Amino acid sequence: MARSEEQNRLARETAKENILQAAIEVFVERGVSGASIAEITKRAGVAQGLMNYHFGTKEQLIAAVIDRWFDTVLGFAQIEGTPDEMLAAIIDSALRSTAYAVPLQRVVLAIQQQPATHRLFAESEERHADAATAAEDAVRDVFRARGASDPALEEIMLRSTLEGVFVKYSVFGDTYPLDDARRWVHRLYGLPDPVDPLPVSPPPRTGEPRPRARAAVCDGTGTV
Repeated sequence: MARSEEQNRLARETAKENILQAAIEVFVERGVSGASIAEITKRAGVAQGLMNYHFGTKEQLIAAVIDRWFDTVLGFAQIEGTPDEMLAAIIDSALRSTAYAVPLQRVVLAIQQQPATHRLFAESEERHADAATAAEDAVRDVFRARGASDPALEEIMLRSTLEGVFVKYSVFGDTYPLDDARRWVHRLYGLPDPVDPLPVSPPPRTGEPRPRARAAVCDGTGTV
């Protein structure tokens, strides 16, 4: 029986998502420059023609990965409530995204640093300029409501702090104390400690935290 147009559309969307996820995985393993389209399509379980259909060139696929990252980081939670409640939600949403999107975070961090791909990051940033400005303004409004004398600088420093956490977590994996860092950021802004932990499952920690880069290349358990 022939597939309906809706079934065909869903199949195309599934193939496109599979290619994107496979690209993220292979970019993490091989690096962007070392990854081949053949390996990505094999990992995705699709013919190379589908890759060409959905993304065109490897450069366009890299751009799509960066776009996915922007969509993720700009989709932070906004809730109604007091300025303190809104700030806590922003912090928690950013760190939750960090925990869930580690492979994507690692790929985009590398793309940002490499001269050959930095242009692609800048172009994606321009495509998301309106959303980025709106997100910045929303956070600045929260700081303004909290009585900050320089809401713009407060927003920049909060973003710098959270981005620093994401870089460290990307490098050190589950040996980096993400929940402890979250509580530290809350206290930095005079917010109550979070009641519930982030919905991730790092191994139980005993003693003082000692982040180690080799944990990020383990089998996902965080075991060193």
